[in-house]
Amino acid sequence: MGKLVVRPVARADHDRWLPLWDGYNAFYGRSGGTALAPDITAATWERFFDPYEPMFALVAEQDDALLGLTHYLLHRSTTSLLPSLYLQDLFTSAGARGTGVGRALIEAVYDAARAQGLPRVYWQTHETNATAMQLYDRIAEKSGFLVYRKMID
Repeated sequence: MGKLVVRPVARADHDRWLPLWDGYNAFYGRSGGTALAPDITAATWERFFDPYEPMFALVAEQDDALLGLTHYLLHRSTTSLLPSLYLQDLFTSAGARGTGVGRALIEAVYDAARAQGLPRVYWQTHETNATAMQLYDRIAEKSGFLVYRKMID
C-alpha cells in the first residue's frame, strides 16, 4: 500500500469526493438518509474554491483512492480576536475506518489552525457516534456544551 496523503481538495477530485460526501450525509440521515439536494452540494463544492469564502476541504488519498474528507470553516467569535476553526464535516469510507485516516484528517486540520495562528479547533458529533468518539476522546477534550437548535419556518 502507498502512503496516505492528506491534501487540499482539487477540482479534479469532484467525482471521487462526491460518494464520500453523499455517504457522510446518509450516515447522519440528512434528506431522509440520501444525498443532499444537488444545489446544496454544488454550492458547497464551489465554496471550497472561492477565495472569499472561509470554507476549506481536505481529502485523504492513498493509491489513487479518496478514503476520507474533512471540511472546515473559519468564523469570528465574541470571545477572541482571532477566528475560530470549526471542523464541520469528517468522514471516512467504511473500509478506511480504524486505519488512522480520520486521525490524519483531524491532525491536518490542527496543522491548518497552527499555520494561521489560530488558538482553537472544535467540532461536534452525534451522541450515537460511539466509534468516532473513541478517537475524539484521545485527541481532544469534551467542552461540556450541548447543542440546541430550532428550525425556523
